[in-house]
Amino acid sequence: MAVRRATGLLDSQDDLAEGLGYTLKRRLLGRPLINEQLTEQRLSNPVALGVLAPDGISSSAYGTEEILIELFKGGLAITAFWLILPLTGVVLFVMALVVLSYREVVMVYTRAGGSYVVARENFGPRVAQVAAVALLIDYVVTVAVQISAGTAAVASAWTPLNNPLRITVVSIAIVLVMCYGNLRGIREAGRAFAVPTYLFSAVAILMIVVGLAREAFGDLPRYPWPVPGQYGYGHGHSYSGLIAFGMVFVLLRAFANGGSSLTGIEAVSNAVSAFRPPEGRNARKVLVAEGLILGSLVAGISWLAHVTHAAPYESGVPTVIAQEAKIVFGSSAFGHFMFIFVQAATALILYTGGNTSFNGFPFLASFVAEDAFLPRWLTKRGHRLVFSNGIVVLTILSCTLMAVVGANVNRLVPFYAIGVFTAFTLAGFGMAKYHHRMKEPGWRHKLVINFSAGVTSLVVVLIFVLVKFTEGAWLVVIVFAIGVPALIRLNREYKEEAGVLARIGSRPKPPEPPTYARRTVFVFVDEFDLAAVAALRYARSLRPTTLRAVHFVIDSAVADTLRQDWVRANTGIVLDFVDCADRRLARCAAELVSAEADLPGVGVTAVLPRRTYSSLLGRLRPTGTARPSAIRRSRRPRPRRPPRPPARTVRARRTTRRRWPAPSSSRPTPPPPTPVSPAAPRPTGRPRRRGSGRWDRSPSRAGPRSRAGSTRSRSARWSATPCLPPR
Repeated sequence: MAVRRATGLLDSQDDLAEGLGYTLKRRLLGRPLINEQLTEQRLSNPVALGVLAPDGISSSAYGTEEILIELFKGGLAITAFWLILPLTGVVLFVMALVVLSYREVVMVYTRAGGSYVVARENFGPRVAQVAAVALLIDYVVTVAVQISAGTAAVASAWTPLNNPLRITVVSIAIVLVMCYGNLRGIREAGRAFAVPTYLFSAVAILMIVVGLAREAFGDLPRYPWPVPGQYGYGHGHSYSGLIAFGMVFVLLRAFANGGSSLTGIEAVSNAVSAFRPPEGRNARKVLVAEGLILGSLVAGISWLAHVTHAAPYESGVPTVIAQEAKIVFGSSAFGHFMFIFVQAATALILYTGGNTSFNGFPFLASFVAEDAFLPRWLTKRGHRLVFSNGIVVLTILSCTLMAVVGANVNRLVPFYAIGVFTAFTLAGFGMAKYHHRMKEPGWRHKLVINFSAGVTSLVVVLIFVLVKFTEGAWLVVIVFAIGVPALIRLNREYKEEAGVLARIGSRPKPPEPPTYARRTVFVFVDEFDLAAVAALRYARSLRPTTLRAVHFVIDSAVADTLRQDWVRANTGIVLDFVDCADRRLARCAAELVSAEADLPGVGVTAVLPRRTYSSLLGRLRPTGTARPSAIRRSRRPRPRRPPRPPARTVRARRTTRRRWPAPSSSRPTPPPPTPVSPAAPRPTGRPRRRGSGRWDRSPSRAGPRSRAGSTRSRSARWSATPCLPPR
């Protein structure tokens, strides 16, 4: 058999009018991109650091604040400004372990996927779904947290925005704008996305250096604490929290909140393939640089909070970093300019960090879908060669989260770190197993590093579940408990489907086509209209041995009207009326088809006059009985026992009409052939737009559409959909 590539076959097909949906999508998203435009851009190390690090580096803007919130809520009062330093040290120690662990990940697994690929290669695809659910949750919450923190940074500089409802509305609007931009094809691999990372890092380091210099010269003022609206206001300056029974619990909660500073470190491991060769070595350098910058910023911001007493507010505005910038740079004109500049750079990197999820979530979802653990429509690229379905799903989930919880970072953090540290845990244990299995040079100290990172991350997960359970962690636990089995169940369904629908090319011999001695075609008729005429014409084209029209009687008045119309139309086809007293049309249709198909040597085809509508409102009008009936009959199993008659509730009556009076002899004269439909012959020429009486060229929608003979809406298209039982 000759096979050729049909080049330019569709280039000249410009006579088909585009639908309203596609026209609107093209206006909003621009011209569609072709597959040849899908290119992969390799990143240099400086650009890669700016592109991949915003998610991690931007978390330093709210990490210190989250630790202080839990310390003040625990009743530690002014002691919190001293405890912030050792807790920051513990967070930095965990960060160092995670960075060292991921240094091994990027050297071994140079494909995109990060901890998901590590878990899949070392623990199998089922365990890998834990990492998949963890990372998907992480991406969703990252959008909500980063955008909320960015809007809080803007509200700290622009006081009219300082309102919880306004912050939530603005945050959701920014997510929608990001969704629109990514649907148009905004690519993360661009120099423009590297600017916010270097800009924020530069101004934050400048703020820390100026603050340390002013402290060294004794010129750095301190905020009064507490003031109305801050955490801890009304509790007084008490040190009794140090001897309270819940001291350990409070510190654990503060450490858990501080763990949010580590989010985003895994972004480099998810994009190793985007680096220039050698990919693993370059990714390791960028990962270490990101860890150093992030650690320096977290340590510096925590120290400034310690010396300036910048305390968080219950509303989240102004932020701790905004208070530090204001007191460090002073109240002069230059100081006010630098304060605005710091807030702008903070908001910019936070928004950029949120945008990274619009690249990571769809790609990860496509990886998992390619492994048949998520719906396959997540693997399809859209109008602009992006994973549009994944982008839309991420937008819906993140906006729903912010609308329900609110655009407040402290309320969103309980949903955050569980997913992140679960991925860290699987990556650490997975790499430990890899080193133990491969035993490459120096594998022992690498195993110790990865195993220690896995154990530490697991401890953080358990701490988070315990101390944040009532604040929202319970929902994440439920998502894990439901999501992982659901993904495994979906994979089982795909495997069963693949086993049934095996590729014909892999078989030693193609399957023999079925041969039937008789072919019966049923045409299910609701009322005699153009849809029924099209179905009858299609049924005749199949050249069946037996052709029967069937009407399931639910309303006797409708059945009488159909009988009169049928006799008047003189179709020459037998019309059967089947009583369906319980109104279970799908059940009655399945019993009728099964009874006929159980006969030996009989193949059955059911044809349904089905309507499709062009407008959204038009879809609300049909009764919708054709589709469930077709699904019910298509799932009819092959008979495994002798045929049985239909149920007693189904009684068939047949009505016929002679079109010509019989002659005087006892044997009637056969009638002459008559046309099937009085419709005009099929016109030629360019078809008109939908709703203007155009001819439907689809094989399953045979027959003309005429304005004059139709009592239906102009938006309806009449079609005959065949429903073949399984062989």
